[in-house]
Amino acid sequence: MVQAGDALARRRFLGFLAASPLAGALFPGGLGSGEAQAADAAATSITAAEQAINVFDLQAVAERTMRPAHLGYLQTGVLDDRTVAANRDGFHKYGFRARRLVDVGTVDLSIELFGQTWASPVALAPVSSQRAFHQDAERPSARAAQRRGALQTISTLTNVSFETLIDDRQAPLWFQLYPTNDPKTARRLVERADAAGAGAIVLTVDLLAGGMRRETQAALARRDAGNCAQCHDRTAGFPDYLRRKAMFDGLDLSRTTALGDPRLTWDYVRQVRSWTKKPVLVKGIMSGQDAEQALTHGADGIVVSNHGGRAEESLVGAIDVLPEVVAAVRKRAPILIDGGFRRGSDVFKALGLGATAVCIGRPYIWGLSAYGQLGVETAMRLIDEELTSAMRQAGVGRVSRISGADVVKL
Repeated sequence: MVQAGDALARRRFLGFLAASPLAGALFPGGLGSGEAQAADAAATSITAAEQAINVFDLQAVAERTMRPAHLGYLQTGVLDDRTVAANRDGFHKYGFRARRLVDVGTVDLSIELFGQTWASPVALAPVSSQRAFHQDAERPSARAAQRRGALQTISTLTNVSFETLIDDRQAPLWFQLYPTNDPKTARRLVERADAAGAGAIVLTVDLLAGGMRRETQAALARRDAGNCAQCHDRTAGFPDYLRRKAMFDGLDLSRTTALGDPRLTWDYVRQVRSWTKKPVLVKGIMSGQDAEQALTHGADGIVVSNHGGRAEESLVGAIDVLPEVVAAVRKRAPILIDGGFRRGSDVFKALGLGATAVCIGRPYIWGLSAYGQLGVETAMRLIDEELTSAMRQAGVGRVSRISGADVVKL
């Protein structure tokens, strides 16, 4: 495996990253040689979204053109970024069983979640503040999801109103909730999303106690020559920061001082459950025990996630805990997962291990930054194409028929 300190920092990040004292820690787990070579080639050859042969091509363009501080925000993990690497490394622990002479002339990627059909099990994860990556913020992503028939979850910290994005998507969006430290604020957020037509509420619990130090983000922010204070001046305090986020328009934020509260317990899930009749999912689950707790306290679904390696430096990948979460849930609720998904074969493995759907984050933001709506569509298309190929090689014609028998533990 290529290590970041050897080749990845030179190949995948810009020259200023190679000079950074954190260059060897940006992605300690590295990427496979094929992925690194693809990034090398993309740095000089990709000039249009349709030329991309994988999402790493989009990544190379985004890294070359994105502001250092914004790149740091997107790519960072916490501390040494080793959990970011662990998310990727987890996929190398599994293969899939190839089968021959099975009729897979037609492959059906569609799935059903809470009574709604989606064209693919690949969904768009919530990513905050997308104006950092495109002048139109979240709107190109929503329009791309509409074109691809994809499920999309919108962050609490969206730059554009939830109502506008539902108009762009022309279908229900899911709303990701950071509960803040004020139950009144959280309830207003849920009620607004509910009234706008949210398909589900996704309560994020992995940052309630505050995240660990994001060193890569901080290091790259120091290397950004732009005037970051124009957009990020927090001298007026946290409520002023929230007022620049569309979902907080008109709210009394005088007592809102944080996006989470370390005092919250599982009873909070019941509280959120009481605010809406829409499905409630708990995002940030990394153990079978917590999956059981979530369901016991009223959750309708689980999202296995370590926030893309941005929550804790546990060194445990999301795919690593998926089997125990599946065993704990026992088919009582859908299970979504995010964290390190870059290939359709990654998606296939997660589905075989029991996931209902897979959420991608960084790959579609690379596309957004590089080529706007078309870049987001391209990221989804490439992963769908790779998933289709994996299903054909495994002799499986429908997503619903992918099972544990199709996955091999290496």
